[in-house]
Amino acid sequence: MDIKTASALRRLRLVSAPEAVSFLLLLVCSVLKRTTSFDGVMVMGIVHGVLFILYVVFWLDAWSRTKWQFKTAALYFVLSVLPTGGFFAERKLKREAEASVIAARARREGVVNA
Repeated sequence: MDIKTASALRRLRLVSAPEAVSFLLLLVCSVLKRTTSFDGVMVMGIVHGVLFILYVVFWLDAWSRTKWQFKTAALYFVLSVLPTGGFFAERKLKREAEASVIAARARREGVVNA
């Protein structure tokens, strides 16, 4: 894996958890708006919107660089629209990055001909 692909995956991984948190907070603010006088939907809506757009941009970049199959790319997109999906995406991306580092080290040391 080259450095640009690794960077694209890292960016996607780093934005996935904050995007999931902002989605959950937006849902909480929405409930609070209906049940109390607290109204934080406007602010959380903007924060979540910006983070979601960043996630989609980073997702597209990672998809184009990694040459994921459609099924894998669709999974990461679906995880972005589920309230806690970003946490699962972050964990899966972290495992994928660790596996690619291990594979690169093995190739460099001549252990694997991949």
